Amino acid sequence: ILRLGRVVSGDARGPGLFFILPCIDDLRVIDLRTQVFDVPPQEILTKDSATVTVDAVLFFRIFHPVLSVTNVKDASHTTWLLAQTTLRNVLGTFTLEQLIASRSDIASQMQSILDEATDPWGVRVERIDLKHVTMPKTMQRAMAAEAEATREAKAKVITAEGEQKASRALKEAANVMGRSKGAMQLRYLQTLHTVAADNNHTVMFPMPNDLINRFLSAIGGGKSQVSVDPALAGLSA
Repeated sequence: ILRLGRVVSGDARGPGLFFILPCIDDLRVIDLRTQVFDVPPQEILTKDSATVTVDAVLFFRIFHPVLSVTNVKDASHTTWLLAQTTLRNVLGTFTLEQLIASRSDIASQMQSILDEATDPWGVRVERIDLKHVTMPKTMQRAMAAEAEATREAKAKVITAEGEQKASRALKEAANVMGRSKGAMQLRYLQTLHTVAADNNHTVMFPMPNDLINRFLSAIGGGKSQVSVDPALAGLSA
């Protein structure tokens, strides 16, 4: 209650029954409930020179009615305008990647800044949330291409590491098979069994080295001697 432009001694009146002097007292009704405002979309230039559009929602309430009347003309509208400027100033200090990944941290920082600024007005900012971060279509396509290239690079690295481990395993297997004469034949029979399981029309017959050398010796008069790997020697039909 303002009497001749001055606040009546004591705190704010109400709720309940109270009396005023007509034509002398000015009554201001203050809503102490939590109010919600939509912060309109703001075009923001991020720290890495990316242009995005961000909107938010603001929750606040008036905790001191006298301060909200005497220290500021319109506490609700002023808080709403301050939220817009704070949104642009705070988000301009973050990169686009930080803006997308750290929304909760950014909202907490904005809430503390707004709460500190509106405390002399008797306003307490309870919460502020970022709703949408809108980027141009060209930037979305560029980010999608970058993410795809990153995934392809990781896939190539994983494939190269797998081939390196496989080559080491093959080397160790070759060393083990080289110590036994029948290991290569057993491996060949296993391969033959795998080929036969596919229901194909290829039949492979193993041919020992001695048989091939005798055949070549008979043709060349005993002058030719070759060494053929039993795993590779064979006839296919």
